[in-house]
Amino acid sequence: MPLINVIIAIAVVGLLLWLVNRYIPMQGQIKSILNAVVVIALILWLLRIFGLFGYLTQFRVGH
Repeated sequence: MPLINVIIAIAVVGLLLWLVNRYIPMQGQIKSILNAVVVIALILWLLRIFGLFGYLTQFRVGH
């Protein structure tokens, strides 16, 4: 995926999240949970796009 497409996708997600936070009334706790879920999903998507997600899944905890 070209880098410009990744930047555009991040900008669109950020704009949509800002619009939801700005114009849809909801409790502050729900907004913070929504923001965290979107940011975590975006980070996981970026890790998968750049090929680092497979590297992170190789780590084992415990036996």
